[in-house]
Amino acid sequence: MQRKITHLLTQGPESRAMLAKLRRGIGKEPGELPELFEIVFENLPEGFFGKGGEPSREIWAIYTALTLFSLHQQGKDRPMSASGEREGETSGDSLGAAVGRLVRKDMTREKTLKRRFDAVLTADEFTELAHHARGLIQLLKTEDIPLDYPKFAFDLYRYQFDEARNRVRLRWGEDYYRVMHTKMEQKEGVLS
Repeated sequence: MQRKITHLLTQGPESRAMLAKLRRGIGKEPGELPELFEIVFENLPEGFFGKGGEPSREIWAIYTALTLFSLHQQGKDRPMSASGEREGETSGDSLGAAVGRLVRKDMTREKTLKRRFDAVLTADEFTELAHHARGLIQLLKTEDIPLDYPKFAFDLYRYQFDEARNRVRLRWGEDYYRVMHTKMEQKEGVLS
């Protein structure tokens, strides 16, 4: 996933064209837009490809993450995928942490943003999750808050398994409240 994002960001004018193609795929199934095959399928391990004409869970996760990344990156000069060390963390922000940062930027919108985040967390069907995640990605884009897209793709993959779905939800929720709690501690430290 990281190689795909790096490739998308380093192709000069061709990058914008590839990202525009990917944006057309938002909300569609893998396979509906053959012009996306090269971007999505290139250099994937053999085991990631579907069988019997159905997209695999890996393809769904990569396709969804790439199309949402293309929306997030639209019109931005700096990468909206941030993985690696950040503020003492060992990896970039999960969806929960990124939404927590979004809320911290404007606490007056906390209830509205939390309601949108809850819609993602309570989605039982993958396309429903992707639909609700799209709205959050648009808000993250507006506030220039990056997301760790390789981590997001892995979370999307795991979300498709009943036995792992609650663990993904739990981590996103923990990350959200961890970011919110850190902000509260910082405020209390300033006041004391």
